[in-house]
Amino acid sequence: MIYYSKTHEYARVEGNTAYIGISDYAQKALGNVVYVDMPEQGDDVAAGEEFGAVESVKAASDLFSPVSGAVVNINEALIDNPRLINEDAMTNWIIEVDMTDLSELDGLMDEEAYANFCSAEKH
Repeated sequence: MIYYSKTHEYARVEGNTAYIGISDYAQKALGNVVYVDMPEQGDDVAAGEEFGAVESVKAASDLFSPVSGAVVNINEALIDNPRLINEDAMTNWIIEVDMTDLSELDGLMDEEAYANFCSAEKH
């Protein structure tokens, strides 16, 4: 299941693991991604708190974690090739997190709610 935050990050959840990245909507708004700032493996992230940034040729955007937990993996491919996010934002996650509080998912949007949110944001 994929959950979305109002700051355009997603959490693709498998069991207690969340793969966190930016939504397709966000990567399109940013344009060509040139750099991804990520936490280190072993760091903790907290729901709603900043964990890194994405820089594009147009702008820099802070990244906010949709869930809390420990970073168990980072997507090292993005270090050498941050444009992978532009190619497919939904499969090129940024961090993998072992979630500590599954109830935080209740505060996030499903795909339909997120599509409506993005649609309303454009107007």
